[in-house]
Amino acid sequence: MELTQARMIFYPILAAVAIPVNLLVILILIRGKCGLSRCITSYLVAMASADLTVILTDVILKQIIPLYTTDPFTEKITLCGLIDCLTHATKDLSVWFTVAFTFDRFVAICCQKLKTKYCTWRTAVIVIGTVTVLSCLKNIPWYFRYEAVYFFFIPLFCMVKLSYYSSPLWKAFDLLHRVTTPLLPFVVILFLNGLTVRNISLANRARKRLRSHNDKNKNKDPEMENRRKSIILLFSISASFILLWMTEAVYSIHERITLNHIIDRLFKTRLPFIIAYIGPMLQLLSSCSNTCIYVVTQNKFREEFKNVLTYPFVLIVRLVK
Repeated sequence: MELTQARMIFYPILAAVAIPVNLLVILILIRGKCGLSRCITSYLVAMASADLTVILTDVILKQIIPLYTTDPFTEKITLCGLIDCLTHATKDLSVWFTVAFTFDRFVAICCQKLKTKYCTWRTAVIVIGTVTVLSCLKNIPWYFRYEAVYFFFIPLFCMVKLSYYSSPLWKAFDLLHRVTTPLLPFVVILFLNGLTVRNISLANRARKRLRSHNDKNKNKDPEMENRRKSIILLFSISASFILLWMTEAVYSIHERITLNHIIDRLFKTRLPFIIAYIGPMLQLLSSCSNTCIYVVTQNKFREEFKNVLTYPFVLIVRLVK
């Protein structure tokens, strides 16, 4: 009962915050006044859009509506499968757009020869389009995970097929899904960020040695300050993504291996049952944190954010005068 009440409070608040935040981010970035390149802007808009669709599908359609009403989606097997496809596809997009942007920043910092060819708006559009198509195609099998439960030929609701837990094909697909989201992104992001930080650290040491000979006044180096901020940003993104996804990832793997969800549902085993609810909450929280961490650290973005928020009040004052 306490968990249900917590969900009834958490998910509406999350939707109320995440939807306007992501819409504002998209609006501000599209205006192109944040001093960011078209390449970076494309990735950030894609990330914000993916996070917005996660909120619309996973939070509103899958969480809020069933909590406050008689779930209309469980009555039709078509809707069950469709909602499942959409929620998994949008999560994949949110995760892999973050990976794509991390790789783009890695190339920009560490691969100077490749930078001019890869870090372009055209490449960003191709990468975003490719990730979108592959994510949608990959998640089509979720549509066929459900079967209808009948009472005297009347469909009551849909439920997950028992073959989902026993079929080798479903097990292979489920393993692929869990590896690609989020285990592989964990490894890729940590690896790329590690190489990026190493590259920045080596460059900083060389720059310090050079400046120690040329700069007797020991003035602050703006280039090193920018690099320091880049390291902080990379570590923030990595920590946020991994911490918010870790609980859900570990529990889902444990659930699949042990079929622990059946025991939890029947006997209400307290700790795993609580983790099963907390994991998705933390994971969905990343839908309003990832993009904010990237762009709120930009001074020009903060200025644009303030301008957008204060514009209605400025307009009212002008009309009154």
